[in-house]
Amino acid sequence: MDMPAPDARIMALKPALVARLREVLPHDAVIEDEAETRAYECDALTAYRCPPLAAVLPSSTQEVSDVLRICHEMGVPVVPRGSGTSLAGGALPTADSVILGVSRMTDVLETDYENRFIRLQTGRTNLSVSGAVEEEDFFYAPDPSSQLACAIAGNIAMNSGGAHCLKYGVTTNNLLGVTMVMMDGEVVEIGGAHLDAAGYDLLGLICGSEGQLGVVTEATLRILRKPEGARPVLMGYDSNEVAGQVVSDIIKAGVLPVAIEFMDRPCIRATEDFAHAGYPDCEALLIVEVEGSDAEIDEQLDVILQIARKHNPVELRESGSAEESAKIWLGRKSAFGAMGQINDYMCLDGTIPVSQLPYVLRRIGEMSREYGLGVGNVFHAGDGNMHPLILFDANKPGDLELCEAFGADILRLCVEVGGCLTGEHGVGIEKRDLMVSQFAPDDLDIQMAVKDVFDPKWLLNPAKVFPLAASATRRAA
Repeated sequence: MDMPAPDARIMALKPALVARLREVLPHDAVIEDEAETRAYECDALTAYRCPPLAAVLPSSTQEVSDVLRICHEMGVPVVPRGSGTSLAGGALPTADSVILGVSRMTDVLETDYENRFIRLQTGRTNLSVSGAVEEEDFFYAPDPSSQLACAIAGNIAMNSGGAHCLKYGVTTNNLLGVTMVMMDGEVVEIGGAHLDAAGYDLLGLICGSEGQLGVVTEATLRILRKPEGARPVLMGYDSNEVAGQVVSDIIKAGVLPVAIEFMDRPCIRATEDFAHAGYPDCEALLIVEVEGSDAEIDEQLDVILQIARKHNPVELRESGSAEESAKIWLGRKSAFGAMGQINDYMCLDGTIPVSQLPYVLRRIGEMSREYGLGVGNVFHAGDGNMHPLILFDANKPGDLELCEAFGADILRLCVEVGGCLTGEHGVGIEKRDLMVSQFAPDDLDIQMAVKDVFDPKWLLNPAKVFPLAASATRRAA
């Protein structure tokens, strides 16, 4: 993945820049030492690294505003960063940029159970949002696999989802309002503690904009009452294609589970060795969870189990207790870590129509044999959000490039069958040069025109989302 060469003029500004930043931030909130900035040289897409010019860790919206105003005046690019869990290189710095991390911004500012919202600083982790309201039997619905670590700021930037997004939606469906700081330091309020804001849907524009338009420092999120109960069922099948057909049939039946998760044999074996969840020996595994009252759960599972049995499952296991439910979910929640124990891998994020699951899974298997690289599939099957894990050897010359080519072909396949390049990981640098596979030149031009309005100097999160040549031309103009 190419990155622009650092601007010598900006590099020469470092002493003056650091001095100005220290005028508006505590001394320990400005990191300039080269060894210390290496902590920010990459995000979870660790194949690509570049230490930033400096890093700053503000604690308030006002401090973020001060930092952006200074960088805007000096023409210094800024890369917003949540917890650095992006799998698409969304927080990868350039050598002449300042990392702006929100990890110190974790306060809960307001909680309103009657109107079902919570307002907080966006450095707070996803899981801790539910933790802040669970004593009142509320929760925050979006639940990315990285929810223990990922920040709400990053969730908003990438429009993150999670296992339960089939029923509750992704971040944009649970975001009510934001406080955002523009690149010139102006603070704007968009949306609020109500369902719909008047005028243009700017909130929908900002959610998923990958730090291209501004830095979101505070967010108002929808919180929900916990359901009466939930029950998962585990299904094992002899082929990926059959499991994919089961998913399609469940959706066609009109049942709305809270989650439908998919794992194939490589992931099943890895998670069994790692987490010992008691999964069956099969080619493909589905975890389908429904929730509601006992009567509602029984009614939904009756339909789902009838569909499952028609496809001759290797194993069909309905949870009978909280302990069994936890064990069914244990392997799925451990899948990414388990795969990391056995190999380097690159995690993709294409989304497809559910009806295309059998075909796409078959083609991924064929491409795996063509490229000579293993692939494990673990993903949110209910809404077609695929997460193929391509296995490669980072120490073997040429393997990374082969992995990238394989990944690009999978993502093009997703677009070809009527899907899109990303569901929740974002474009970042990973899919930046594939944008032309999904969007015509006029489409990209309109998207870049939106950025022109919010960030005329193109200083926010450089070299991401848009093809590099196009963004370089825009910035020069």
